[in-house]
Amino acid sequence: MIPVLLSMLLLFGFGKDDMPRVGDPAPDFEAQATGGKTIRPSDLRGHWVVLYFYPKSFTPGCTTEACTLRDAYEKIQSLGAVILGVSLDDLETQERFKAEYKLPFDLISDHEKKIAKAYGVLGLGGLYAKRITFLIDPEGRIAHIFEKVDPARHDREVYETLKKLQETAKS
Repeated sequence: MIPVLLSMLLLFGFGKDDMPRVGDPAPDFEAQATGGKTIRPSDLRGHWVVLYFYPKSFTPGCTTEACTLRDAYEKIQSLGAVILGVSLDDLETQERFKAEYKLPFDLISDHEKKIAKAYGVLGLGGLYAKRITFLIDPEGRIAHIFEKVDPARHDREVYETLKKLQETAKS
């Protein structure tokens, strides 16, 4: 019985520790985003990047999270940060989600799961991306990871943490 449970846990991704850590270089990728853009984090060097993964567009928690980040967009952007949302949804769904909720930032389709795998955020059996956010510094390193995200407060958490990280970097 125990060997069966262990193999099931491994099959569904539990017990793996393949998420980058604070201080590691952020995994680079190339992906299609809303608005016909191709996104490469390496092209964003010199900026802070808020790379947030979410399970599925149009679900209550994901909509709440996206809308709080939308509402705080200018405030977060004032800190020199770029926000990018990533889910396994196809690009058409991402376009609809962005349009319906008037999101001012780009959404990335990770339909092939390459980005979620690189960041170690695939959920149960690879069916969705876990709700995890990475703050990437201007040099392209992971500066902070939010592993427990409260969608209703995430905008404030991101803003406050970015501000603290920038103040620490100045001293």
